Order: sequence, then C-alpha cells, then structure tokens
Amino acid sequence: MAENQEHLLEVRDLKTYFHTSAGISRAVDGVSFTLDRGKTLGIVGESGSGKSVTASSVIRLLPKTGKIEQGSITFDGKDMTKISDKELLSIRGSDIAMIYQDPMTSLDPVFKVGHQMVELILSHEKMSKAEARELAIEMLRRVGIPEPERRMDSYPYELSGGMCQRVIIAMSMCCHPKIIIADEPTTALDVTVQSQVLDLLKELQDTFGTSILLITHNLGIVWKMADDVMVMYAGRTVEHASTEELYANPLHPYTWGLLDSMPKLSDNADEDLKTIPGVPPDLRLTGTCCNFCNRCPYATEICEREVPETREVAPGHFVACHLQDGKGSLKRGEVRR
Repeated sequence: MAENQEHLLEVRDLKTYFHTSAGISRAVDGVSFTLDRGKTLGIVGESGSGKSVTASSVIRLLPKTGKIEQGSITFDGKDMTKISDKELLSIRGSDIAMIYQDPMTSLDPVFKVGHQMVELILSHEKMSKAEARELAIEMLRRVGIPEPERRMDSYPYELSGGMCQRVIIAMSMCCHPKIIIADEPTTALDVTVQSQVLDLLKELQDTFGTSILLITHNLGIVWKMADDVMVMYAGRTVEHASTEELYANPLHPYTWGLLDSMPKLSDNADEDLKTIPGVPPDLRLTGTCCNFCNRCPYATEICEREVPETREVAPGHFVACHLQDGKGSLKRGEVRR
C-alpha cells in the first residue's frame, strides 16, 4: 500500500501487553488508526480502555512491564518501533509533544517555570540561552499568561492548575511539534478553565497546523475538538468514524451507552443519570469473545464465543459488532435479553 502523505501518524494492528506475575494483560489488542496533518483524532472510552497506553506506545514511553508485541507505528515516514533510542529522544518533546492530565504534577516543583522551559528548548533547538528565554517568554504570552517575564521566575506551586496547564501547553509548543498528544488535558481543571484550555489548543492548532491526538472520556470535548473519533473498549477499537457521523449515526452498543450517559439540560432533575451496568473485563482474560458482551443488552450466543471483526459498514465508518452491519440490523433500544 502506497504511503499517504497526508497521514502524519499511522498505527497498524498495535498490540501492547503488560507482563506481570499475575499474567499477561492485553492493554492494547490490535488497534489501527491514522492521524492526518493539522487534524484532531479523539480517542474515547472509560478508564482502563487502553487510550493512554495507545498514546504511550506511540512514543514508546511504557513502564518496564509493558511491551509492544506486534504492529507498526509510522510517524512522518519513520517506524517508531524500530528507530534508535537516541533518535526517539530527539523526537519526544520536539516533533511529538505530550500534555498530561494533571498539570500540577507534570512540572518539577523544585525548579522555576522558566528554567524548565529553557532547558527543554535548549535540548532540542540550536540557540543561545538568552534566545531560549525569549522564546519561552513569547510562548507564555501566546497562551495568555499575564506578565510572562515574572512568571518565568515562579515555581509551579505558585501557580493555579489552569496556569500550570497553560505553561505545559506553552512548553509543548516551544519546538513547534508536528503532533500534540493531549491525555485528558482538562480533567483536573474547573469547567471555565477547561473551555479556555480547549480554545487555546484549537487556536494554536490553527496557527501552527499541529495535529492533535486527544484522549478523553468526555464526548462533549470530542464534539468541540475532534475531526474523527475512535471509541475504545477493553483494549480494542469498537467504533471509528468522523465526529459528525458518529454523533449522527452511532452503531456500536458501547457507543450508545456512552452517549446515553451524557447528562443533558433537558433531563429531569429527579431522574437518575443513565449508566452502563457492569464493569469492564479483566484484560488478562480477553481475546476469546466480544469484550463488551457481559455488559451488552443486545448480546447473543455468537458474541460470547467469537471476537467480532472490524468492518467498514459505511464509507469511513468502522464498527466491531457481530450484530451490526450498518443496514439497520441492530436497533438502538431494541433490547434482546
């Protein structure tokens, strides 16, 4: 297959397992996706679905027990699973930047903000310390931090959570990365600051043409930010489509559950919020059936004995469900058991 120049990142059949004394945990079990230049891909799912492990696999930032067992990760024409550690270090922070969900722990509390930013810039860019400091100040100004010269001499604990997240975003943009991996970037922030941070990411993307891999459990954020959505459950992709298509025509029962769980302004205040009953499976025991079958009200016998294939049921719309062919074979709300 010829390489698509628009695909900045291509992940094919990625399997990342954790080897522990209790057994092998299939954290990511055959995930494939692409991220185009200047676009945003949202990866959605509950905690433990494999979203963060997928992102960490891209930059090979896994704990000692984690190992990429199979698959390819091609970034800008380079296979990330085969490049040297030295080349990998040069890519992290420069070509691929990471924004973590807790800004207060992403910065080193014993060093000033300016020191951390300057050290990052100098490790990837050929410029003097004075030039690196000026660049850091300019990036702080771009992300809306008041008095950036003074904030350069602040310690992280002297800043609010929202300010720290702005610093992290400024650091991620200092080397003009081609991709930003944003792992739950608004989870630790209040609603007002969440909106500001998302607007800031969108503005920086429009300015620099940066691609964003957005990891979240919040489907509202996905609607605001993402061009395409990949829904993950228990290490596997269950649905993948453009954002508009997914919201207009969701097909997988798990996606239905996630959408139904979103609170709406029209909901009756006296009614309980809708939830998906049950708990995700033990990842050491997956791979023999549909991982969602124990929680799915539509499940039949085939769901309990075979792993569903991922099929393209409409142009650009992929779903992994035995009962869903995209032609209305499975109706939302038509409970079968």
